[in-house]
Amino acid sequence: MKIVDIRTKVVSFKRRKVFKIAFGAGSDLSHRVYTQVITDSGLVGLGEAAPAPRVTGETVNGVITAVDYMKPALIGMDAANIAEIHQVMDKQLLANPAAKASIDIACYDILGKKEGLPVHTLLGAETDTLETDITIGIDTVETMVNEAVERVGEGFRVLKIKCGISPEHDVDVLGRIRAAVGDDIDLRIDINQGYDFETAIDVLNRIKVLKISEAEQPVPAWDVHTMAAIKKVSPIPIMADESVHTPEQARIVCEHDACDIINIKLMKCGGIYPALQISEIAKKYHKPCIVGCMSESRLGIAAAAAVVVAKDNIESADLDSFYAFTNPEIGVCGGFEVIKDRITLSPKSGFGFDEYSF
Repeated sequence: MKIVDIRTKVVSFKRRKVFKIAFGAGSDLSHRVYTQVITDSGLVGLGEAAPAPRVTGETVNGVITAVDYMKPALIGMDAANIAEIHQVMDKQLLANPAAKASIDIACYDILGKKEGLPVHTLLGAETDTLETDITIGIDTVETMVNEAVERVGEGFRVLKIKCGISPEHDVDVLGRIRAAVGDDIDLRIDINQGYDFETAIDVLNRIKVLKISEAEQPVPAWDVHTMAAIKKVSPIPIMADESVHTPEQARIVCEHDACDIINIKLMKCGGIYPALQISEIAKKYHKPCIVGCMSESRLGIAAAAAVVVAKDNIESADLDSFYAFTNPEIGVCGGFEVIKDRITLSPKSGFGFDEYSF
């Protein structure tokens, strides 16, 4: 199954609303790069890159350039030898994780098709179903509360609330959301690096009565020592997100005991192969994981979901980005079915997508 060609295509999705987090607002369009890996056996795999300049350091054009740059070194390689493919990609380019993830995902798609198995089964999963949360972006207090109530009405039982711009706004909106949705809904917060030590401790102590299940990335990604200090005294479990891109960074965060939970994202780490490595490192240090997303379409979400159901220390999922698109049908079809907050993966081989024309 030698790779004979790698192609890319930009696919653009329309968002239902502009999404705002602590370090900025997005736009109403979400541009993604689909990558097609073609083999001499006739098997073709499809992957996705969801670049995020402020997280992965990549743009859409940068992803295309990176894939084209790595392509000559990958031509002729066995698409099923994913470990070696990562070694070659890492020798060709530093970082560029979303670009590498798109190739990684496509190769897993090929491997599943070769074996006649869904990727999640190939990875050892014993179930095909998972629950995802849904994210509430930063907005006015009234808008966020109304959206939280609406999402619960749609069947979501776990809400992730974006915070980090204004401590007073955060405390106010979280209190009002808890009052509006009741105590049976799991509330999580994502600060997206928006606080310093003093602010984090103040806010976390003020909201501890609200039964917040976890607080994600309270301080800048590079400041592992401060996050460890927060974790030591926080009344709410601390999750590392932007601080963990690579397996080595996962090891550093664990060695410093800087978090209770690690958020794995395929676009941050470079795909399924390094995501599995991060999961194993976290398990060694007795830290559970969550798998999150970076505004992927159904394609990338299916790949991330396969990791969720395959690893026993991945306890939850934040795989909600495709819900935000008004035109998801222009991407791939298939991959999984959705009923409210439940995602059920396809039983077809690979990721189970219908044919997609480049």
